Amino acid sequence: MGLLQVSVIFLLSLITMTLAEPPGCKIRITDRGLEMLKAETKRFVEEELSNITMPEMRGEEGRFQYTIKDVKITELNLSSDLRFQPDVGLLFEVQNSSITLNFQRRILYWLFYDEGAINASAEGVNIFTVLHLSKDNEGRLKISNVTCNASIAKMRAKFGGTLGRVYDFIGTFLTTGMRFLLNKQICPVLNHAALVLVNQLLETIPVRAEVDSYVGIDYSLLSDPVVTETSLDMDFRGMFYDLKNENETLVNYAVNPVVREYDRMIYLALSEFFFDSGLFSYFKGGLFQMQIANERMPKDLEMLLRTTYLGTIMMLNPALLEHPLSLELEVTSPPRSTMKTSGASVAINCNVKVLVLPPGKPAVQLSSMTMEGKFNAKVSMKGKRLAIHLDLRKFKIFSNQSALESLALIPLQGPLKTMLQISVVPLLNNYTKRGVQIPLPDGIDFIEEVVEYHNGYIIVGANLQFRTGLREIIEGKLSGETDNSI
Repeated sequence: MGLLQVSVIFLLSLITMTLAEPPGCKIRITDRGLEMLKAETKRFVEEELSNITMPEMRGEEGRFQYTIKDVKITELNLSSDLRFQPDVGLLFEVQNSSITLNFQRRILYWLFYDEGAINASAEGVNIFTVLHLSKDNEGRLKISNVTCNASIAKMRAKFGGTLGRVYDFIGTFLTTGMRFLLNKQICPVLNHAALVLVNQLLETIPVRAEVDSYVGIDYSLLSDPVVTETSLDMDFRGMFYDLKNENETLVNYAVNPVVREYDRMIYLALSEFFFDSGLFSYFKGGLFQMQIANERMPKDLEMLLRTTYLGTIMMLNPALLEHPLSLELEVTSPPRSTMKTSGASVAINCNVKVLVLPPGKPAVQLSSMTMEGKFNAKVSMKGKRLAIHLDLRKFKIFSNQSALESLALIPLQGPLKTMLQISVVPLLNNYTKRGVQIPLPDGIDFIEEVVEYHNGYIIVGANLQFRTGLREIIEGKLSGETDNSI
């Protein structure tokens, strides 16, 4: 019975692994990337802590009556570190640091009244904050929980004013209360910064958004991020979809990208499925159709078409010789991409019709042929937008009607290929150069990127730079100034 149970559990685990949806997009942030975030994170935390407000303190100690108010943090000297916390998320730690404060005092002793400023310093400040990273119900990366511990070893105060030295002996009493209040404020401020402000930054990462008027893209996380001592790995769906029919999508049978490198700050891996789902969605959206006629028809190509189909025109109706010709191109099945170590390519099959366009009458078809084309695809990154440049490499046409007509089409091969390179390919590249945003927050861009081609996927290794600070990005999000273009 025990052996049977083990076998069933193993079988169920195997089935679950088999059915698991592979990612179309993977991102790895390495400890080098985290190093770049340290200074910005420290500045952000200092800005948050500097906004700490403390309530007015009133009380009595023997014959002393005192009031403490207008507490302000004037300086922070934080010795901080940011690193990965395996299986959890991120650890932000502050050790043996100091915080300088200034506040106003009002003290009554017998008949003596005194007021003035107090400069105090909190020393031995230690903060241990763990950010728990997970995916939410929408598939978005978020900070789901914060574990925070803060402590202040001691606090010193220096009194000014006429009775400053006299009151030094009550400094311990006052600073003990101040240390207690300040210590209580640190973790709530950091909790709010992480759970509210940083999560607002993470909301600028596109999850499911429109790319253009034809397609959208789904960057939802498939699982919680995997955190080790040296990296943060995230698996995204990485799938395009037709805006008119969002439920009709391509099934992902592609290779699961494997990222082994750690040398750069960030690695972006994209499988063939990422590109194929885009080609599939544009195909379903009706984008891969084109008519070349009138001023868009090259004169030498029109002359060659008239010569090739002169006999057909004469047989149909000699009067058609006076009317313009047209080429209609329609991709008949979703194009497919291929990733190899030698590079990337896209294969298409297209139906090409040669038509005569008599004015005011239906078009007259002269021929129908099949075109097979293969484009080399060069992937590039600019900022955080992924773009593709296409270059037509292989081209073949043959008749849908007879082998004899296929032989007659051989003279058209060269001119048609030239026409595609001159007229069609630039239109495609003008479209694809706009690129699509990858799942990174606003204000962070790729630099010094290198594209590597593998069998079934590509990897873009790069470094990162901040276009603006964390504070500015979050404030931009709150004011609605984020970059929503995908």
